[in-house]
Amino acid sequence: MIDSHCHLADEQFAADLGAVVERARAAGVDGALCILDALNDDEARRADGVAAAWPNAAFAIGIHPHQAGAVEDAAGGLEGVDPSVRRLLDARAGTCAVGEIGLDYHYDFAPPRTQIEVFRRQIALARELALPIVVHTREADADTVDAIRAEGGGDVQGVFHCFTGDAAFARQALDLGFHVSFSGIVTFRNAAAIREAAAIVPADRLLVETDAPYLSPVPFRGRRNEPARVAQVVDKLSAVRGVDRDDVIEATRRSYGRLFGGRAVRSMPRERRVDARRATVV
Repeated sequence: MIDSHCHLADEQFAADLGAVVERARAAGVDGALCILDALNDDEARRADGVAAAWPNAAFAIGIHPHQAGAVEDAAGGLEGVDPSVRRLLDARAGTCAVGEIGLDYHYDFAPPRTQIEVFRRQIALARELALPIVVHTREADADTVDAIRAEGGGDVQGVFHCFTGDAAFARQALDLGFHVSFSGIVTFRNAAAIREAAAIVPADRLLVETDAPYLSPVPFRGRRNEPARVAQVVDKLSAVRGVDRDDVIEATRRSYGRLFGGRAVRSMPRERRVDARRATVV
């Protein structure tokens, strides 16, 4: 299994990162995409420990929509988005995506216009660098799709991470050529619409994640999440889609390899590597 989205460089894992990685391996999780906040220097330093503890961890770097206001208020303003993210992408070995980036209108951390501008600038950077994007969207679906269409120009691939929409929105994501990733939320009792979406996503566009340390699946809900618990997400998708667990594991492994490319699977055993071309346009 591969956890396609987690925050292992978060402070919550600083004290027991080694044990977290060992539990993931014991559960059959042999790779992960670790998301880094481009504005968090402490997290960047902790990422060195993640790389040392888990050579199979790859990285994505971006400015989260919650941080868009901080960018606008900084000395360089919005013009600083490109150089800030670009510098970190260049510096961090194993970086294979720009993210997580997107729009979040649930909280008032930044005005929508600022979030959209920061998002669009990062989409443009990903397009220039031929990297996929990891998309966060909350209560902003229409503006998220519009920004990807306008700035991506059909050339940018990516994933709608921690998908919380319905089947209709999943189809919009698929129409953009994007992947759809499901987290522990799919196990929640009130997540029927998300499970309906999970049932219709094609196997070659399907990903699984934990978003650790957040969103622990049932029966661990309310506790700190960690990559080992992607197994519960796989189990639920197996039941929802009516396929064997191994089919979900193989499909999501292949999807991960196609989307995030060779650097994301660089350390997996040779016999378990999949098509690791860096994807461009679907």
